Amino acid sequence: MSRPPLDPARPDTAITADAQPTADRLAHLGFDEGWAAAFADTSTVQVDTRPRRPALVVRTDKGACDLLGETGPDRATWGADVLAAAAGDPLAVPTTGDWVVAQPWPDGHSTIEAVLPRRTCLVRAQVNGSSSGQALAANVDVVAIVEGLVPDPDLGRIERLLALAWESGAQPRLVLTKGDLAPDGEGLAADIGMQVAAGCPVDVTAAHAGQGIEPLRALLRDGATLALVGASGVGKSTLLNALVGATVMRTQSLGFVQKGRHTTVTRELHLVPGGGAVIDTPGLRSVGLAGGESLAEVFADVELLARGCRFTDCGHDSEPGCAVQAALDAGDLTERRLASWRKLQREAAFHARRVDARLRQAELRVYKQRARDARSRTRP
Repeated sequence: MSRPPLDPARPDTAITADAQPTADRLAHLGFDEGWAAAFADTSTVQVDTRPRRPALVVRTDKGACDLLGETGPDRATWGADVLAAAAGDPLAVPTTGDWVVAQPWPDGHSTIEAVLPRRTCLVRAQVNGSSSGQALAANVDVVAIVEGLVPDPDLGRIERLLALAWESGAQPRLVLTKGDLAPDGEGLAADIGMQVAAGCPVDVTAAHAGQGIEPLRALLRDGATLALVGASGVGKSTLLNALVGATVMRTQSLGFVQKGRHTTVTRELHLVPGGGAVIDTPGLRSVGLAGGESLAEVFADVELLARGCRFTDCGHDSEPGCAVQAALDAGDLTERRLASWRKLQREAAFHARRVDARLRQAELRVYKQRARDARSRTRP
C-alpha cells in the first residue's frame, strides 16, 4: 500500500478536517485508485442524506473501531450488514488495516456498513478451538516475525509464524531483536535464517540503539504497511517506538525469570512520519494455523527431500528409498525440523477437516430450510 509521507510534525491522530485537501488526507492513509473503485462498488446504496465515506480502521474493540478518514479521527460501531456477516463468518469482522464504508448519522455517531475486499489478511485459528479463523491484520504488505535472540530464540514458533505470514499473501520478514545482547548475534542470525527462514529476509536489530532497523525504515519510506507479530517480551514495542520515532507503546523489560510481560493488548495501526504504517499486535501465547498451503514455503527443504522418496506415499519413517531419512542420517536435516513439519502438517489437516465439516453442516441447513419452504408452499 503506497502513501505519501506525513509531515513529521503531525502525529497520526492529528489528521483533522482542516489539515489538507480531502484527496491528500486520504492519500496519506494509502487510499489509492483501487480502493476508490472498491468503495464506489460497495457504497452505492444510501440510507441517509449524508454520503457514506471511506475510512481506515486503526484500532479495534469488541463491536467498535477507531477510524481515520477524510474528516479525521472517528469512532464507529458495526452496522446491521456487518453484524449479520460476522455472525456467519468471524473473518468478516472489521480488523486493523481494513478499509471500510462508514455511514455518519444525524446524532453524530457512525456505523461501519461494509468492509472493502482485502488485499492481504493475516489469519490465525481461533484460540477457542472453533473451525473459524481470526483476522489479526488486513492489507499488510510485510509481516515482520519478531523474535528475540535473548534468552533463546524459539525456532518452532518462528516456523509457525512464518506459515501464518506466507498464508496471508504478504511478504514475510524475520526480525531478530536484542542483537547487542547475544554473543555473535550476526552469526546466530545467519544460522537461524538457514535453518528456518530460507527465502525470507532476516534483520538483526538492537532497536533501542537504532541498530539494524534501516531496512525496515526503507520499506516504510516506500509506503509499505508493516505488521509486527511475535510473543510477549521479544521486543515488538521497542521496535515500534524506534520505527515510528516516538514512545507510542510503553515497554517492559524481561523479568529475572526471563519471561516477557504483556504490553500490547490490542491491534493498532500507527502512521509513520516518514511514510508507511506499522501495525502492532498483541503478544501471541498460541498461534493456530488456519491453513496449510503455506507450509510448502516454510519447509521447502523438507518438501524437496520428500519429492525424492521412492514411494509417493512415503511416511518418512522406515520405508526403503526414503530421501528424508537419508538426509537425517547424513546430518543434512535435523530431527527437530522434521518433527516441526509433521506437527504443523497434522494441525493444518485437522483444521481443514473441521472447516469441511462446518461447511457441510452449513450446506445441510440451507437444504433443510429450502425443503421446509417448499413444503409450506404446497400445503393447502
